[in-house]
Amino acid sequence: MKYYIVDAFTSEAFGGNPAGVVLLGQGGAFPSDRLMQQIAAELRYSETAFVRQDGPREFTVRYFTPAGEVDLCGHATIATFGTLCREGIIPDGAVCMNHTLAGDLEINAGEQVMMQMASPRVIEKKIDIDSLCSIMGAATVSRADLPIEIISTGLPDIIMPVADVEALNRLCPDMDALARMSCDLDVTGVHAFALADDGYTAHVRNFGPRYNIPEESATGTANGALTHYLHRNGHLPCPADCRFLQGEAMGRPSIVATTIDKDGSIRVGGQSRIIAKGDLLV
Repeated sequence: MKYYIVDAFTSEAFGGNPAGVVLLGQGGAFPSDRLMQQIAAELRYSETAFVRQDGPREFTVRYFTPAGEVDLCGHATIATFGTLCREGIIPDGAVCMNHTLAGDLEINAGEQVMMQMASPRVIEKKIDIDSLCSIMGAATVSRADLPIEIISTGLPDIIMPVADVEALNRLCPDMDALARMSCDLDVTGVHAFALADDGYTAHVRNFGPRYNIPEESATGTANGALTHYLHRNGHLPCPADCRFLQGEAMGRPSIVATTIDKDGSIRVGGQSRIIAKGDLLV
């Protein structure tokens, strides 16, 4: 099996969000769940994508964190299809099908990969706002016109507005308590954001300790959910293009591009950079 270490949502080495990508070849069977879990734990990135080629432009991808399998991962998908282009497995500009546990998603591959997200869903669950704010270390949560909601475009996240970028940077979550709340609500974690007027739609931070990810420097699915949230709450027209800045607090700035079309469908994308590659001898 070939493996790659790829920085996603950046064109610069050691920026963005790193992911593992493991290529299984055309028609190859997936390894056992246990082995894929062990490989993900060994590579130690927030997600590792295992990629089986089903046809010239058709793939099945499974995603593992160090703690377990997840249905979809945006940055690992960007890393995967950027790598397939750079390795000559698919041509630049190819339109591909990605079969995932979150559904079948269309991918536009190239220097910038854009991935179709699952249909947005608002998940109606009662959130204890006071407890959440205490857990996140947020004295001021949001403007009155922006609620806290759970939204999924592949993975469910708590979308949490904060007053401004300074308040965003001050967030210091109690990770154990956040992991427990995430389990109770059956969400991936919290995607916190502050609206901006500096060329970005918003500055964002993402926390997923339920899956052993204290903070991620770029999260495609969560920014897809945020795009739907902003349109739903009257802060984004349709159609529209967005740029989200993430990872500043981690020293790994990432730019996540999203689009929302007239029909409400959402795409998420960005660039990627291969850092290393080799063979897995297992």
